[in-house]
Order: sequence, then C-alpha cells, then structure tokens
Amino acid sequence: MANYTFFRFLRSLRTLCAPITAVICFSLMLTYVFILYQPTVGPGITQRMGWQSWDSVSLSSSAASSNEGSGSTGTDWWDTSATDESVDYASLPLDVWAPLLPHDTGLSEITLTRCLIDPAYAPDICKPDTTPEQDAIKGNWVRVDRNVNLEAGYLTGFLNIYYRRTRRQDVNLVTDLVLLPKDQSPSGDGFWKKAELSARAGVRGAEPLFLWYQLGKTAAQMSADERKNIVTEIDVHFGDDIPWYGFEKLQPPTLISNGATQDTFITFRRGVKLPPKAPDLHFSHEGKFKILQVADLHYSVSLGHCRDVDWPCDHADNLTNTLLGHVMDEEKPDLVVFTGDQLNGQSTSWDPKSVLAKFARAAMERKTPWAAVFGNHDSEVGLSRAGQMELMKGLPYNLVLRGPQDIHGVGNYLHKVYSADASKTHLLTLYFLDSGDYAKGIYNFWGAFMPTSYDYLRQNQIDWFLKESGAISPISRPFLPDSGKDLGDAWDSDDTDAVDSRQFGQLTPDPAHLVKPNALMFFHIPLPESYAKADKDPQTGADLVVGLKEDKGQGSSKESDGFFEKAILKAVKSEHNAAKKETEVKVIANGHCHLTENCRRVKGVWLCFGGGGSYSGYGKIGFDRRFRVYDISDYGETIETYKRTEKDEIVDRMFLAGRDAPGL
Repeated sequence: MANYTFFRFLRSLRTLCAPITAVICFSLMLTYVFILYQPTVGPGITQRMGWQSWDSVSLSSSAASSNEGSGSTGTDWWDTSATDESVDYASLPLDVWAPLLPHDTGLSEITLTRCLIDPAYAPDICKPDTTPEQDAIKGNWVRVDRNVNLEAGYLTGFLNIYYRRTRRQDVNLVTDLVLLPKDQSPSGDGFWKKAELSARAGVRGAEPLFLWYQLGKTAAQMSADERKNIVTEIDVHFGDDIPWYGFEKLQPPTLISNGATQDTFITFRRGVKLPPKAPDLHFSHEGKFKILQVADLHYSVSLGHCRDVDWPCDHADNLTNTLLGHVMDEEKPDLVVFTGDQLNGQSTSWDPKSVLAKFARAAMERKTPWAAVFGNHDSEVGLSRAGQMELMKGLPYNLVLRGPQDIHGVGNYLHKVYSADASKTHLLTLYFLDSGDYAKGIYNFWGAFMPTSYDYLRQNQIDWFLKESGAISPISRPFLPDSGKDLGDAWDSDDTDAVDSRQFGQLTPDPAHLVKPNALMFFHIPLPESYAKADKDPQTGADLVVGLKEDKGQGSSKESDGFFEKAILKAVKSEHNAAKKETEVKVIANGHCHLTENCRRVKGVWLCFGGGGSYSGYGKIGFDRRFRVYDISDYGETIETYKRTEKDEIVDRMFLAGRDAPGL
C-alpha cells in the first residue's frame, strides 16, 4: 500500500511538471528583459580601449552607432553638426550690457544721453528718466558701455546709447534701426520713434544725425521667423573695417574720420548669432594634417599703413587679409595659428575689440579652425589679455583657451590632434604658451612706460608644461589605422607588392614601440636657444640652420628661467627609451622677429621663426612677406616645413622629423 501511494505521488509530479517549467522559464525571461538586459551602451563604453592607445575612448551612443563598421560610406566621428548650442536664455541678465551673450529677448525703447563725466563712475547722474512702472513694463535702462564721441575728444563729453530689454509678451519690440539727418524721417510702413538727442551731440560743426527705431509687434503676436529678426543688441564700432561677428553697421558713421581720427559706427545684431564651433582637430584618412603659422599681423583700428614696400600700397590690414586668404586657398590648412602681435599696439590699436573683429577674418570666412597666442604688443593699450581672450572666444571657429589662472600669462593651453578612424587615437600634441610682453621697464619724465627687457616663460609655466606632458599616454607608434578607408590611396592599387611597400615601408619605417605622440609648441618671444650653436648634420657636418636672420640683435629676453633645459629637454617621448632620450616636442614655433625666418636645430629640437607676413608690420624692401607652413604626414611621424611668399614661391622646404629628416 505504501509503495502504491509513493508511485501515485510521482505521477502527480509529472502532471505538474509542464506548468511549473513554464512558470520558471517565464520568470527567467522577465528577469533578463527587465533586469539583466539594458538596451544602452552601458557604463563599460567609457572604458573602451583604442586599439593602439592606452587612452580610454569615450563615445556617445550616437557616435558609437555611427562608427560601427566604419567603411567608405560610414560617418566620420568628427563629421557631425555642432553638439551643444543649447542656451538657457532665461538665465541671461536683462539689465547688463554684455554683447557677447546670445540674447533672444528684444528691446523695447532706445535713447541717447550726453554726460560731461564718465557714467561708469557716476551711473545715476546721466541715466535716462524713468519710473518704477516703466521699468516693470519695458525693463530697466541698460547703458552701452562705448562712448560714441570717443574719437571727438574729451571736450565733447560722453555720449552713450541706452536701451531697455524685456521678456514680457505684451510689449512692442524693436525690429529695425536707421540713422537720419535732422529734417528726415523713415519712410514706409511701421511705427517709428526717434531718440531725442543727436548721435553727434557735442561735436562742433557736425550736422545732427538722429537714431530712429521701429516698434513692431509684441512677442506674443510674432511668429518664430519674425522673432529671429528682432533687434537683440547694440554696440559701437571704430574704424572702417568689418564689425563684430553677427553685427551690422548703421550708415552713415556718427563721426567721420578727419585723418587723425577714425570713423565711428553704431552697430546692431538681429536675433541670435551663435558663433560656429570648430570641430575637434583630426588627421585626414591619408594621415595628413597641415598648420599655417601667421606671425605679427600688427593690425590697427584704422585700415592700416603699409611699411617697407616699394610699390603703391594702402589699407595694409585689408591687403594682408587678402594675401592671407590667398595663401589659405593655396595651402588649405587644417589649422591656422596666430603667434602673437595680432594688435599693432603703439597707440594705433586703442580699441582692441574693433581690431580683433578682423584679425582672423580669412580663417573665419573659410570655416578653418584657428588658435592664437599673445605677443608683446597685444596688451600695450586698451584691454587686458584676459579681456581679449574672452573676445576671441566669441568669434567663429576659434580654439583659444584662457588656461590656468594661477600661472604666468593668459592662454597657456594645449590641443590634441586625433586619428580619423573610429579609435580617435591621439596622434599629435599642440602646446600654446604666453611668453608675456615686457619683464622690465622704466617710466620717463612724462610718465610713459619704456620697456627695457622682453618677458620670458616662467617657472610655473615649466611646471605646467611638465604636468601636461606627463599626463599624455603613450601610443603604439608608428600608428596604423584600423580600416582600409583610413589608408587612403594606399589601397587604390592593384599591385599587392606596392601596397605592402607603402603600408609597411612608408607608414611603419621602424618597429612599433609605445611612446608619446610628437608635439609642436607655439609662443611669441623666442628662447635664447633660438640663437645658440646649432647641431651638426651627421651626414654632411654642416650646421642645421635653414633660412634667413636679418633682424639686428637678438629678439629673446635677457632673462630666463631655463625653459629649454628644464622643460623641453626633460619631456622625452618615452622614459623607457633610455638609449635615445628623444624629446616629445620636435618643433618650437615663434614670431616676434619679422625679418628672421630661419629654423635652427639645437640639441635635437627645431626652433623656427614664422617670418613677417603682414604689410602692417615692419619689413624690408626686397624681403617678401611670407607665412610658414607645417605639413605633418604619416599620422604624425613626419614633420615638414616650408614658407610660402607673397609671390607664391615655396622656399626652404625641409624635413624636421620622421623620414628624410637629419639624424640625431
């Protein structure tokens, strides 16, 4: 009986087996779907290793998907639209004049006031009349911190534009501006109001000129397209060159040049004009990257004066911009580097904002990324280096950075140049430093500062460079891309032997080894070593100096904290390469000396001058203006340089690193 009961129990389990199994399987499936499986790239993606680099590669989910199986039809990682143009417009202050802010809020009222004292020191004395009710509806009065009468002299007083800005949806907004003589009024439809004070008030003998503004619909009544065209900012520009990015000039000028002064213009912006961002720097699929160095523009508020030429030459700044644009069209650089003295100083660049609006014009028009360092003339008048840096960061395609505030100078930063393939391997480092202006000087009887010595790179900049260099991870060099697409034309041949020769001969001339990428460094004032005894070519025994030195004297500082010995020679490409302490920085590029444009190798490092490329800076009759090019190939292994002159001559082509370069 007991045995019979036991077998009945087994039969009951068999009948329950199917439903129990189903319940268990269903539970496992739910566990997988809602707990184990996550349809995202997951946190592990941040630890994805580049196949030839010790750097971790961080990819967004969109980037990861776009790079899957990157073939000839795939989307390159850099070939995307600007990533972060989101602006919290509601957080932008309404009662502060800050023309670089991308306001989308409109103006409700505009006027002008004239004051005999600077309103910056007495803001309430010359402020337009108002009431709390008007402030609540139309917004507070905001002063455009630019004296319209600046070029007319102090006796004319301070003439300033004021406006109100509002976020209210029931207030009519300004849609247009015009300047008209006393007896004229705007034609056409629309409601126009006139600022009661002339935009030439205080200037003796000047015909009155009045600012009219058109009031359109309220914000609530406007369509999206109409809101894009409301007036969102007002500024003042000095000189006849282009205004600040995104702004339009109002004609005619409020102050007309008399030879000793410059034209003054009221400018305004419609809607939001976010400056386009520069993409991450990267090599081509063929492993090439080209840098154009632009040294010593020496631009002024005026159109510039030609120096040291023997042919008819006027408007030197524009002429230089035309030449620079032509050189860019011929060379097609991936990056333009301005190596200091963008401003002429010497009392001719007294309004740096008007000068900075135009100095990078050729690069901005061609949508080419650009970077800059400061020279000794850049902060002589008008605005500090920190202020100029903020302005440059508001221009299209810029790559400038403020850098650490606790070390000497403004603009100590670096950029990495990456491979074109999906690994985004760091293949080249570009260092930018501020070599300062003047280390010492005296004040003469009239109180003017007379510099006696140029500035130099300080110990804290040495420490910063060594820290940044030490943080760079080694890569497997020579670099080989991870797909046929990235070998470019090397795969276009049917000759297998030729392909093998190009791939393993040209691209990998040496056995692979883990070392830092090569680096170039840019700053304005040269080191003393730029004039030191040059290395000898091991094959010919000749001094490794190529190019001309025609500047009198030595352009370096009389002082030094030993940057070359303590920084450049200490930062080697690999601490494990004890037999050959080859430096990470292969080239130091300077400006400052317009007639010196040579390259000199000292202790394995090339120190190169850009040479004068501007008609606005000093030169020499018979010495053509020129720009230096750094043509980098083989995925960062080979560095070649040459100069292109104003006559389109290519001079002093030479290899500085990699194949065909002089041995150490």
